[in-house]
Amino acid sequence: MIIDFHTHIFPDKIAGRTLDYLSDIFGASPFADGTHTGLCDSMKKAGVDVSVSLPAVTKVSQVESINRFASAFTEGAVISFGGIHPECENYKEILKEIKNLGLKGIKLHPDYQDTYFNDIRYKRIISYATELGLIISVHAGQDPKCPDNIHCTPAMAEEVLNEVEPEKLVLAHMGGNELWSEVEERLVGRNVYFDTGVILDRMPQEQFLRMVREHGADRIVFGTDSPWADQKNFVALLEHMPLTEEEKAAIFSENAKKLLGI
Repeated sequence: MIIDFHTHIFPDKIAGRTLDYLSDIFGASPFADGTHTGLCDSMKKAGVDVSVSLPAVTKVSQVESINRFASAFTEGAVISFGGIHPECENYKEILKEIKNLGLKGIKLHPDYQDTYFNDIRYKRIISYATELGLIISVHAGQDPKCPDNIHCTPAMAEEVLNEVEPEKLVLAHMGGNELWSEVEERLVGRNVYFDTGVILDRMPQEQFLRMVREHGADRIVFGTDSPWADQKNFVALLEHMPLTEEEKAAIFSENAKKLLGI
């Protein structure tokens, strides 16, 4: 079984223009069309059984519509998390509603929410989400939107781990995109998960393997960041890594199944 823990889909009517906008920021073309159907087609080609969709709320006004869209995907081949913004004053009500909708987690994107990850508002959201048993997935490290102003550094994540002690925190991009040496110094060995979103063809393989072994394969979840990475290619990249079959099984599905309760 293969679970992709880091994907993105959008409502059909806005998927095209959303990807056009993001393509300009990323300087890259997507590998799928950003729709549910497009993701399912990609999954079929790649042999991916389940994908987790992570919606990024960029404005408070988007929360209701994004979570309504997400609520259509609580089981099956595509499982969506909910979204919340740090400026939401009624964050407890929103998190309870996300839980009541049957969504298993939330996505935070500090760069697109213009808030540093160690902000008290994030700490409150993460604390209450943890109390509710929700998974918290966070973009970590550099982002093309603002590469020189990183909103979730390993030091910030370390502070959150120390103060909030979340049980199901997933730091995307192996803990901090392009900041992996600092991830090794501050976060490896801590009670936190890393996903492999968009890094398998960028990160030095020697460093990736070292982090898997030192952090523990039981704390790594496979992710692609589709549509910004090709699921089929990323499956092949991980399959060809010099890891044991047990380590591959843990990363491809077993850890995600444990987090998702499936």
